[in-house]
Amino acid sequence: MDLLWSLALYGLPLGAALAIYLWRQRRIHAHHRRVHEESVASGMTEPASLHPLIDPAKCLGCGACVKACPEQPHHEVLGLIDGKAVLVGPTECIGHGACKVVCPFDAITLVFGTERRGLDIPVLKPNFESNVPGIYVAGELGGMGLIKNALMQGQQALEAIAKAGVKRPGALDVLIVGAGPAGLAASLAAKKLGLNYQTIEQESLGGAVFQYPRGKLVMTAPVELPIVGKVQFRNTSKETLLKFWTDACKNNGLNIRYQERVESIAVKDGAFHVGAGARGYVASAVLLAIGRRGTPRKLGVPGEELPKVVYRLIDPEQYRGRQVIVVGGGDSALEAAASIAELGDASVMLSYRGEAFQRAKQRNRQRVDEASSKGQLKVLLNSQVREIRPDAVLLKHSGQDMKVSNDAVIVSAGGILPNEFLNSIGVRVETKFGTA
Repeated sequence: MDLLWSLALYGLPLGAALAIYLWRQRRIHAHHRRVHEESVASGMTEPASLHPLIDPAKCLGCGACVKACPEQPHHEVLGLIDGKAVLVGPTECIGHGACKVVCPFDAITLVFGTERRGLDIPVLKPNFESNVPGIYVAGELGGMGLIKNALMQGQQALEAIAKAGVKRPGALDVLIVGAGPAGLAASLAAKKLGLNYQTIEQESLGGAVFQYPRGKLVMTAPVELPIVGKVQFRNTSKETLLKFWTDACKNNGLNIRYQERVESIAVKDGAFHVGAGARGYVASAVLLAIGRRGTPRKLGVPGEELPKVVYRLIDPEQYRGRQVIVVGGGDSALEAAASIAELGDASVMLSYRGEAFQRAKQRNRQRVDEASSKGQLKVLLNSQVREIRPDAVLLKHSGQDMKVSNDAVIVSAGGILPNEFLNSIGVRVETKFGTA
């Protein structure tokens, strides 16, 4: 009798706790399954950068990787389904790598590309030097889209250049191409190490970050920068981050020239002769800290050279009261169209050649749907721009010609990978697939 009483006394609470735990686990797994199914249904299954490959034979579903992901709770990247960790939001993953560090079962490998879609990556040595001696690569071009990783790689690559110690008469010690996170960190490192350097940027300070819509949240993490010291940003706006970077450049007198695009790199007398801007440069080493899609993809239609055509949205406010057409079906296009439409006093149309926005994140599709339902935005699927005129745009929509009054066009059709440029300077690129 005493045994039965003891079993009841201790067994019932334990059973209740177990039942509650199992119920919660079922809810969590069901939620993560829905997130994963939404990603698959919308075609959002291809990570853009470094991401985890999970071995189900080793994974015991402890959930440590899910909790460690710095993107949580803002984005659902990893989840648990049927007792195993799964990349439920592949396109939300930006390569932190924290999941691999905390996995107690060594079930996670960090990879580029997927089994179906490879990612073109320059072939680099551990010190970031390419197959062309003296040409180094850091940041997004090397597959690292995360701001923190790009900052770290920029300074590490510059330190490797300084260690190599190659100096040619009458040449810069290093020419840094790009003023995004990697280029900025490299410039600070060059300044700290006392190198003769020059940084050039085809657009503005910040690289890809500069191209984010105004106010967009930028995810970053603490990092140690040369001269500046520890940067404590975690979640911050584009404006705050760019102001910090601008102050870092001014306060430290960094040598950065803007609106200079590299057109060619040739080797002569052991030095690199770089065609850029009106002056050109001669350098002992070159660090490519450029983005993967720095050159916007154009439509190739008559009238695209008109001044009303731009290839990124900087500030939605400039389009108040205007007739705007946004072209594209990815996240940048949907963000641009929704941001302008939500102002409430612009005529906004979103033109996309596809039948659905399969390559855009769920939250951006929801913004477009809401703006459309409120009459703030008109969506034209199965449409293509045929001609751009000063006061109108000609389109083909579902096989029918149409003319739309217009005074502003934003083309968000992605960018052109710099593979042709890399090939022209001899840097070897290989396609990496997501296999361990």
